[in-house]
Amino acid sequence: MTFHVVGLGALNLDKLFKVNMIAREEEEGFITELKESAGGSAANTTVGLARLELKTGFIGKVAADHEGNFLLDDFRTEGVDTNGITVSEKGRSGVVMGFIDPKGDRALYVDPGVNNLIEFKDIDLSYAANTDFLHLSSFVEEKPFKAQKELIDQLSNVKISFDPGALYARKGLESLKPIIRRCHVIFPNAIETKLLTGQDYEEGAKILSEEGVSIAAVKLGKKGCYVTNGKESHLIEPYNVEVVDTTGAGDAFCAGFLYGLIKGRDLYECGRLGNFVASRCIAKMGARTGLPRLEDLKDL
Repeated sequence: MTFHVVGLGALNLDKLFKVNMIAREEEEGFITELKESAGGSAANTTVGLARLELKTGFIGKVAADHEGNFLLDDFRTEGVDTNGITVSEKGRSGVVMGFIDPKGDRALYVDPGVNNLIEFKDIDLSYAANTDFLHLSSFVEEKPFKAQKELIDQLSNVKISFDPGALYARKGLESLKPIIRRCHVIFPNAIETKLLTGQDYEEGAKILSEEGVSIAAVKLGKKGCYVTNGKESHLIEPYNVEVVDTTGAGDAFCAGFLYGLIKGRDLYECGRLGNFVASRCIAKMGARTGLPRLEDLKDL
């Protein structure tokens, strides 16, 4: 099978706690609801694309434990191919603990587990090469980051999409250049753009374009998104929905935008699709619950 998109990133079980407030030092809050769901940035994007009936696969690592089985079963249920995922007999699968307040704002704590152990030798090169897009997101440790850089050096015919997240943005532009110069599309948010370039989203996107990125799509939350390919630029308003939980909103945006690219939509339409998929995500609790199906896009 040739894939439209293969994801490569951390695989985590999200344990999401709804709380009355996000407590700071010396404060106490209480939990009103708990939900367990499969997560991981690139993984969420891959599921979003599978729901839009694209052919998707994933490269990653889980342990042979409850969390790992949960993550693999969820992918299979969603129609994501799991043949690129390594199961480690030792260690524990990744877990993210998220605390979400009544406004939908959140605080996250990551326990990466065996995600930290991914090496280039774990990756099936033919699997990674058999796709139109390889979509990358961040890891905590250097070992998998190095594996990502080694991999894209081997994939001259695959388009790279990249959602750096705060973890990678903090590494700085120089550290990320081996990936950025190969990017067809990069998906930072406004804070990550500032971390990478020292500039606001408009000037920052221009700098990223100068570094070799074909398309910069900056996620602006309540302001929507800013997209540019160096020739044209658009600030695109978000869809107005009641926010329940912002977990996975950026990942959902990536899914909508990549769907548009693969289907040959223009830059503005790709941004609108990204905003739409993100709006459906934030209207439900969890990163994947609200992700739309293909029929939900029929009026777009």
